[in-house]
Amino acid sequence: MEFACSHVVCNWRPDGAGVSLIKHQFDNTAAVKQQEVPPPLPPRRLRKPRPTSLPLPPLSSFQPPPAPLSLPPPVPPRLDKEGGGRLEANVNVVSIDVGKLVDVCAASGLKSYQSPLSCGKCSAALSCLSTLQSNVWVCEFCGCENGVNDGGKRVCVGPGAGVHSDEIYLPNQSDDDYQNLEDTLVVFCVDISGSMIVTTEVPSSSGAPTHRSRLEGIQDALQRALSSLLQQSPRRRVALVTFNDEVVIYGDGTSTPLTLRDWALVDYDHIWQQSAAYSIPHCIAETYDPLVQRVKDLREHGATCLGSAALASVAMASRYPGSKVILCTDGRANIGLGEMEQIPSLSSSPLTPYFYRQLAQRAVESGVIISVMTFEGTDCRLADIGRLADTTGGRINTVSIGTVATEIRSASMDNILATGVTATLLAPEGVYFPFDDEYNHKLLREIGNVTKGLEITIQFAVKPEFTEVFLQKDTLPFQLQLNFKTRDQEKVTRVITERRPVTTGSRIWAGSLNMAVLGVHCAQLCASLTMEGRVQEAQRQLKAHQDLHNQISKQRPIQKEESIYGNWIDTMTTICDNITTESQQALSDQAANVMYQMKRASSANSSSSKNTKEIQKKTRVKKKALVEGM
Repeated sequence: MEFACSHVVCNWRPDGAGVSLIKHQFDNTAAVKQQEVPPPLPPRRLRKPRPTSLPLPPLSSFQPPPAPLSLPPPVPPRLDKEGGGRLEANVNVVSIDVGKLVDVCAASGLKSYQSPLSCGKCSAALSCLSTLQSNVWVCEFCGCENGVNDGGKRVCVGPGAGVHSDEIYLPNQSDDDYQNLEDTLVVFCVDISGSMIVTTEVPSSSGAPTHRSRLEGIQDALQRALSSLLQQSPRRRVALVTFNDEVVIYGDGTSTPLTLRDWALVDYDHIWQQSAAYSIPHCIAETYDPLVQRVKDLREHGATCLGSAALASVAMASRYPGSKVILCTDGRANIGLGEMEQIPSLSSSPLTPYFYRQLAQRAVESGVIISVMTFEGTDCRLADIGRLADTTGGRINTVSIGTVATEIRSASMDNILATGVTATLLAPEGVYFPFDDEYNHKLLREIGNVTKGLEITIQFAVKPEFTEVFLQKDTLPFQLQLNFKTRDQEKVTRVITERRPVTTGSRIWAGSLNMAVLGVHCAQLCASLTMEGRVQEAQRQLKAHQDLHNQISKQRPIQKEESIYGNWIDTMTTICDNITTESQQALSDQAANVMYQMKRASSANSSSSKNTKEIQKKTRVKKKALVEGM
C-alpha cells in the first residue's frame, strides 16, 4: 500500500536581511518610527499530512480533481438485504469419501513403488504443489526447510503440478503373507435367552394370522443367510455362537461344542484364549448341513451373557483379518462381562461400560467388523452395545420378525475394503480443528475398517491471529494422507494434495454453499456429540444449521436432496431437546439407532446414496417414541 503525505515548503533567508529603511519626508518622528525593526511574524503552522482514509475536500467547478496516489480497495457489497448475513454455522468443512479412496483397483494409474518424501517437522509429503529452490523444499504447511534429492524433484513436475496431486505408494514387499479373500470368517452370535420366546403376529400364506417367536424369526433368517453364503461364497468359513446363561461355541458345526459358564463368563483372558484356539477348518460348502441342523435345534431359556459371547466371537474372528461378527439380541446383558442391568447410562463416555469400548478397539486392531441387530420394542441398551458396530464399521439395525432375515443376509455379505485405516489431514499453521484438535494444524483420525460408501467430514477454522495473514493469500494448501491395508494385506499410502481458494469477503452468500457436504457434516457431528453426552453443544450446532437451512430457503428453492438433510436436523433436534444431563435421561434403542445411522450419514449424490435413502427411511419415526426417561 502507498502512503500520501502533503508538504509545506517555506523559503527564508537565515541572515535576517531584507528589511527596508524608509524616511518619511513630512514627519521626522514618524520616519524614526519607520526605521524601527517591526515585530517578528508569528511562526507558520505546518499542516499535518491528511489521512488517506478521509474523503477529499470539495473541489471548485473549474479545478480538475487531482490524481490520487493510491485508491483504497472497494468495499464488499453488503448482503443483509438479500438475506446473506453473517453465518453462525461454520461452513469450513472437508468431506472425504474414504470408501472410494481406499479402492486402489480403481486408481491403478496412480500407483508408485516408492516411499513419499516427508517433511522432517510435520510429516507432510512432498507433492507437485510443493516449490523447490536449490534442492531445498520449504514445507508449505509448517515452513520447515528440507533437502530434496533428484528423485524428489520428479515429484514436483507433471501434468497436475501446482493444481492437484494424487499419489499411491506401495511397498516393494509386504510384511504379511498374502491372504486369500475367502479365508475370512463370518460368525453368527445369537441370543437364545428366555425373552426370545416372545411372539409377534405375522401374515401367513393362507391369509390367516399366525404368531412367530423371535427365536423362530432368527432361525429362519440364519437358514436363509447360510443358503445365500453357500451360493455366493462357498469357500467362506462360517461359525455359530449362542448365548443365554452360558456361551456355547459351535464353530462350523462339525466339532464338539465348547461351553463357557459360571466363573468363565467373567474371565476376559480365559474367554479370549479358549475361543481363539477353537478350530474352524471347513468352509460353508462342507458344513452347510451341520450348521443348519444346529440352528434348527436351538431352544430359548436362561439369562443373557451378551458381553461374554461377543468377546468369544471377536476372538474367533481375529484369526482372519477382514472377518465379520453378526450379533443378534433382544435384551441387555444381565450376567457375565459387560453386564449392564444395574448400571445407569446416558451414553456419555464416563458412564459407558468400559468393557464395550475395550472390545470394540480390540476388534478394530484385529480387522474385525461387528454388526449389531436388536428387536423393535426391546431395551437392549443399544446406545452402549451399538458402539461395537459404530467403532468397527459394522451395521446397527433395529429389526422385526419380518425384516431380520434381510438385515442378517445383508450384513453377512458386506465386504471390507480396507483395514487399519488412518487419515491424516494437514493444513497451514494457523488452522485448527474445533472438534478434534484445537491446538494443531495436523489432525490424525483412526478410522479402522472401511466398507463401501464410508464418508467422513472434518470441520476446520482459522485462529484469530492468523486471519489477516490468510486474507493476503489467494489459496491455502490442504493434504490428506490415508494409510491402510487392503484385503490381501498389502500396505498402501495414498496422498492427495490440493490448493483451495480463500474467501476474502466478510460475508458469504449462503445460496452458494454445498449443502450436501454441510448437511452430512451436521448429521455426523451432532450425532457424535450427542452420543458422547455433549448434548448442549449438539443443540447449539443444530440451531446454527437450522438457521442456515432457513436462510437458504429464503434465497432459492430447496432441492430434494437438501430436504433430506433438513429432515435429519429436525429428527436430531427432537432427540436432543428431550435429553438433559441433569435429569439423567437415557437414549431409547430407537433414538440410539437413529443417532448411529446419522453418524454414518453420506451425501445423497455420493457412491453411497442407497445408504442415505435407508437412513432417511429409518429416521421417519414418531417424535414421542424417540426418547424415554429412565
